[in-house]
Amino acid sequence: MKQQVIIVGAGASGLTAAIQAARQGASVTVLEHTAKPGKKLLSTGNGKCNLTNLMIPDGAYRGGRPEFIKRVLENITVEQTLEFFRDLGLVLTDRNGYVYPNSGQAASVLEALLFELDHLGVSIVTDCQVEEIRKDLSLVTSLGKKRADAVILAAGSMAAPKTGSDGSGYELAKALGHTIVKPLPALVQLRCREKWYKQMAGVRTEACVTLKIDGKTVAADRGELQLTDYGISGIPVFQISRFAARGLDAGRPVTAELDFLPSMDFNHTRQFLEERVKRFSCRPAEEFLNGVLNHKLARILLKEADVGSNGIVKDIRPAQIKKLASVLKKLETEIIAANSFDQAQVCSGGVDTGEVDPDTMESKLIKGLYLAGEILDVDGICGGYNLQWAWSCGILAGTCAGRGMSCGHMPHKPGRVLPKEHGRSVAQGRCHRGI
Repeated sequence: MKQQVIIVGAGASGLTAAIQAARQGASVTVLEHTAKPGKKLLSTGNGKCNLTNLMIPDGAYRGGRPEFIKRVLENITVEQTLEFFRDLGLVLTDRNGYVYPNSGQAASVLEALLFELDHLGVSIVTDCQVEEIRKDLSLVTSLGKKRADAVILAAGSMAAPKTGSDGSGYELAKALGHTIVKPLPALVQLRCREKWYKQMAGVRTEACVTLKIDGKTVAADRGELQLTDYGISGIPVFQISRFAARGLDAGRPVTAELDFLPSMDFNHTRQFLEERVKRFSCRPAEEFLNGVLNHKLARILLKEADVGSNGIVKDIRPAQIKKLASVLKKLETEIIAANSFDQAQVCSGGVDTGEVDPDTMESKLIKGLYLAGEILDVDGICGGYNLQWAWSCGILAGTCAGRGMSCGHMPHKPGRVLPKEHGRSVAQGRCHRGI
C-alpha cells in the first residue's frame, strides 16, 4: 500500500517536497489555505525569481543553530537543486552568481513545479485551512478530517501575509510540542528617530550601513541605501535588519552608522574635502558637496556638520571640515522599529531546529512529522538564499517522507531514484528523476 503523505502549505518548500514524495511512489496531497498555490513564489526576485546563488558566503544564513543549517545544505546542495530544476525543463541563467530562470519570470518556475505535480498525480486542495495536526498524524481541516502516514509542515512564516503567510504553522507546531523562537520581521525596512528623513525621502545612494547594539557592531553591509520619510531601506538595510529587530525586541539600544563615501577612509575623506575648499573657494557654502552627493542629502549633512548655508566655501573652517568628514563617514541614526511583517520578505525565528533532524527534516518529537522552509528558525540574506533553503528542505523532507524514512535513516545525500509507481526503466519511457 502506498505511503500516504500530506503536505501543509503550497509554497516553495511544500511544492518541492510534494514532487519528491511522489517520486518515491507515495500518494501525495497538498493542503493550501489560500485560493492558489505558490503565490509568494511569484513575487520573489521582483517577479523574476532569483532561484538560488552559486556562492554561499559566511553569514548568508542566520539562526539559532548554524550546524543544522550547514548539514541541511550539505545534504541537498546548490548543484543538486540546479539539476532538480533543469529536470523540470527550466533553462537557468547565471548573473554573477545569482541564478534565475532564463525566461526572467517567476511564473515559469511555478508552472514547471505545477506541471510536474500534475504529471505525478499529486492532489492540491486549496481553500483548506488545517486547524489541528494530531500526534497520530490525523489532521482536522476546514474540509473534514484526514489521515496520513507522514505529514510535512511547510506552512511558511508570518512575512508578507498578503501572500498567505499568516503564522498558522507556528501554532500547529507548537501544539505538537515544538519550541517556537519568537518570529520577528527580517529583510525589512528600519524606522529611525531623526526628523530629517522627511527632507531626504526618495534619495538613493551608495553607502555602507553598520548596525550597533549596545554600542557594539553586530552587522554591516554595503550597497544602494534608500532614504525614506521614516528611515532607511534598500538591500544593505535588509541584510542587517533581522539583528535590529531582535535587538529592539530585547529592549536594547540600536543605532546605525551611515557611511556615504564607503570607497574612502576617514583621512582620505578629510583630504578630499580640504582639496575641494581650495579648488572651489568662491562657491556658496551650501553648494560645497554639489556633484558629490544628492543635493537633498548634502543639505542635511552640511547642516549636521554645522556648515552654514550662508557664506562661501573659503569660510569653512578646518574644524568644520573634520566634522563634515565624520558626518559623511559615520552619520549616526537611532533605530526605533523595524517595519511590520506586511513589509518583511522573511522572518527570523520559527521552530527550534534543535528539534528537527537535519538529515531527514523529521521532527525529533513526533515520528512521521517533517518540517520544511520558512517555518524553521532559519533566515537568509537577499540573493536567492531563502529560496535555496526552501528547495533544500523540500527536497530532503519530501524524499524522506515519501520513503517513510525516520530520523537517522536517511543516506547523507539522497541518490537519484525512479518513481515506484512507474515501475519502468529509463529506456522504457520518461524517467521522473529524484535527487
